[in-house]
Amino acid sequence: GIDADQWNHQVSLANHLGESISGAITIRAFEEEDRFFAKNLELVDKNAGPYFFNFAATEWLIERLEIMGAVVLSSSAFVMALLPAGSFSPGFIGMALSYGLSLNNSFVNTIQKQCDLANKIISVERVNQYMNIQSEAPEVIEENRPAPDWPQVGSVELKDLKIRYREDAPLVLHGITCKFQGRDKIGIVGRTGSGKTTLIGALFRLVEPAEGKIIIDSVDISTIGLHDLRSRLGIIPQDPTLFQGTVRYNLDPLGQFSDQQIWEVLDKCQLLEAVQEKKQGLDSLVAEDGSNWSMGQRQLFCLGRTLLKRCQILVLDEATASIDNSTDAVLQKTIRTEFKHCTVITVAHRIPTVMDCDMVLAMSDGKVAEYDKPAKLMETEGSLFRELVNEYWSYTSNGKI
Repeated sequence: GIDADQWNHQVSLANHLGESISGAITIRAFEEEDRFFAKNLELVDKNAGPYFFNFAATEWLIERLEIMGAVVLSSSAFVMALLPAGSFSPGFIGMALSYGLSLNNSFVNTIQKQCDLANKIISVERVNQYMNIQSEAPEVIEENRPAPDWPQVGSVELKDLKIRYREDAPLVLHGITCKFQGRDKIGIVGRTGSGKTTLIGALFRLVEPAEGKIIIDSVDISTIGLHDLRSRLGIIPQDPTLFQGTVRYNLDPLGQFSDQQIWEVLDKCQLLEAVQEKKQGLDSLVAEDGSNWSMGQRQLFCLGRTLLKRCQILVLDEATASIDNSTDAVLQKTIRTEFKHCTVITVAHRIPTVMDCDMVLAMSDGKVAEYDKPAKLMETEGSLFRELVNEYWSYTSNGKI
């Protein structure tokens, strides 16, 4: 129990330290250094608590064992002193007392090792937990691989899709049923917690359906391998991810495209000048998490990846929520021109982003509230989408966005 508490406190301390380091700029900007320092000291104290209790319990155990050993040894010596003369030779008595003293130390050490083993066995329990975690589906199912050019049209059909994150957890998506026509531009809107991101996760099979299915171009995605599915879909995530390495590696990690193709994509993403300014060009360094590039440039790198892959289905997971207006304009313009014949599914906080979509899916509490053309939803009295639009412009006019 003490070791389990110690492990939990270590995790909290490590998480807080990592968050403080990654968010150091924001913490300094809001002058919250003292609060985070005090929180760190509090977690250090909590982490040191189990050490103290473990040490105190061990010392108390040793003291009791030594007292018990001393009592046994003293009683034995007293009994031998009361025996008639000549019962045991002086040498035998001396040897017995000598061995009794060393046996006491061995007894204490044995009990200590047993206690240490009981405390450390929690590591085996944790390894066992990891061993029993259910693995993801196989990367490739040889007997059921989609065609090399799948998906051709890019239609996505959701049939009574129900999602829960654990077997004993409540449903997050409650029977979603709708169809995204191929080459349509789909906007997904809803308040926080409505299930938008979960729906996108289900599309990539980051979470498996509890019931229902997702069909892309007549193929049930649960019947094919994860690599075959995810390699055919493009995504521009909310938090762009760059890897430590070169510009070329970040755009084409598998080395499938020529330098000429990469330069063309950089030009389309408005990153050509930024990369050409670097002396090493495509071999220019990208630091861990892309920290030597701006947030907007990182987002455009993710756009470049999708342009290279030429996926028939593109997902924008709130990609416009954390970038400046100029980058947003480049992103939207590039998507309109380069992906005009593809299915584009957009999850956005900025309502104007989805106003020019062909269809809008409004979600509420894990259910489909409405699914229609944005203009028609705007005309419908009591529409959730209309309500969200009005709220957005109300906040905007008040200067809160």
